[in-house]
Amino acid sequence: MSTFARCAAVAALLAGLVLGTAAHAQTREITKIAGDLYRFQNNFHFSVFLVTSDGVIATDPINAEAAAWLKAEIASRFNQPIRYVVYSHDHGDHISGGEVFAEDGAIVIAHVQAKADIVEQNRATAVPDITFTRRLDLTLGGKTVELRYLGRSHSDNMIVMRFPDERALFAVDFISVRRLPYQTLGDAYFPHWMRAIQRAESLDFDILVPGHGPMGTKADARDHRRYLEDLYAAVQEGVRQGKSLDALKTEVTLDAYSDWGQYEGWRTMNIEGMHRILTAEDD
Repeated sequence: MSTFARCAAVAALLAGLVLGTAAHAQTREITKIAGDLYRFQNNFHFSVFLVTSDGVIATDPINAEAAAWLKAEIASRFNQPIRYVVYSHDHGDHISGGEVFAEDGAIVIAHVQAKADIVEQNRATAVPDITFTRRLDLTLGGKTVELRYLGRSHSDNMIVMRFPDERALFAVDFISVRRLPYQTLGDAYFPHWMRAIQRAESLDFDILVPGHGPMGTKADARDHRRYLEDLYAAVQEGVRQGKSLDALKTEVTLDAYSDWGQYEGWRTMNIEGMHRILTAEDD
């Protein structure tokens, strides 16, 4: 299954989990994070946007319907146009619908590899106008957003966005707050993922804003890294000892994280994904 198809399946599944109602129902809302930074929810997906005196810096559009709703809400509530749209990475369940903003003149920004993947995979979104490799500071209306590529993690083009005035970091998919990573760790890079989180921890922020689930703090980033380190080490040791995948699913209990979200549903799937990654490295 392609990355886009996997992401679409994830979106459909998680939307159903969060709503627990008819598939067509929608949960959309805007909440204030701090200062002029706001969080947009579309079912189980989240993005953020920054309001300035010269317009709005938006992030992941999520999909065309969500983007159209958000554009109308921003115009109604803040009377400001969307000047920039920043993609966190190339996966379609986060960045579909960018054309809704671009058609009004918004400039689209992404990592250089994200643009390559968007074009190659023909993602249903606007192609980025501006790309960068390591870092880009975006300033509008006297406010700056710092875009940083921290290395491979949940993709090879994931970036984080730091909002200095609000002391917030928007980090999608590769960091969650007290929740296991999604299922079998598709499109993942190890041990690079842990190093990317470590680099995120070195940034100056207080509020962690993930692309799914509740917000947290820098300590939650550290805890997510430690989970991945524990998972990696346990599965790696089992592979070295020649244990089967079935044995690892039974023996690697990761009890320290038993109160985290999706522990019951995704623990064995995380083990399966890590086993696939580690045995592929040995091939």
